[in-house]
Amino acid sequence: MKKILITGAAGFLGSHLCDRFIKEGFHVVGMDNLITGDIKNIEHLFPLENFEYYHHDVTKFVHVPSKLDYILHFASPASPIDYLKIPIQTLKVGALGTHNLLGLAKEKKARILIASTSEIYGDPLVHPQSEDYYGNVNTIGPRGVYDEAKRFQESITMAYHRFHGLDTRIVRIFNTYGPRMRLNDGRVVPAFMGQALRGDDLTIFGDGSQTRSFCYVDDQIEGIYRLLFSNFTEPVNIGNPHEISIKEFAEEIIKLTGINQRIIYKPLPQNDPLQRQPDITRAKEVLGWEPKVKREEGLKIVYDYFKSLSPEDLQKKEHRDFSQPTTP
Repeated sequence: MKKILITGAAGFLGSHLCDRFIKEGFHVVGMDNLITGDIKNIEHLFPLENFEYYHHDVTKFVHVPSKLDYILHFASPASPIDYLKIPIQTLKVGALGTHNLLGLAKEKKARILIASTSEIYGDPLVHPQSEDYYGNVNTIGPRGVYDEAKRFQESITMAYHRFHGLDTRIVRIFNTYGPRMRLNDGRVVPAFMGQALRGDDLTIFGDGSQTRSFCYVDDQIEGIYRLLFSNFTEPVNIGNPHEISIKEFAEEIIKLTGINQRIIYKPLPQNDPLQRQPDITRAKEVLGWEPKVKREEGLKIVYDYFKSLSPEDLQKKEHRDFSQPTTP
């Protein structure tokens, strides 16, 4: 039985990856310090013999006994609310955490896949964004702690690949949504869903003309799975290329929920990207991958998931306020 370590295992994507690799017959080692993850996302796996969990911070030395065939590094805050609240931890998990896991992969002679992000493109001057675009990032802006953590993560991964001959993969993840997202975590889909379910007005930052492209989680996991077992070592965009404006998306949510809510507008945060659309030509050619789940279908699944949450969970609000200083 092949053994795989998944960091950020209790997070949104990490927990879905745990499910997928259990289904594929792997022995899965999940690791998370629960700084943003939720143990509820993986507790259904605890009774299984081929799943084990370590409560551990990967910025500290990482040890996994016996053999290890694969590592998926998905430990990182991923929402604006999170990385603005904990900027130092965000930088550390991208730098120290990645260094530790690359060292573990080298020791175990394991293949390692690093989760990067479309945020490495910053507020792009090229549209759509292909993997050969270097990005437009403000290193000292509020979003820089996340953007630069991921850019460094890619750099050190390629350094280990070139210098040590380490078997590496890099996935650049574009906006993904699905069950197990944290409601109201600052990302567009759960933010709108939370407001809709509470009957609040839908909040748009900016004039709503900025665009995003939303990929359903099952498609994202399939792309990551194919990349891990490919022979391709350069970064690969995995996302849905069907672009929509935030205003149009808010209108879709109102139609889906059947609640006639207002849309209110607030100032656009500093360096918030105006466009976000992946060029997935490389994923199509190298992996034979493209998204299958239509947005209407995926949003219905997510809406039903959020509706099933407790009233207490629905009332939790995590405020996205970029004007206030953050405490490390």
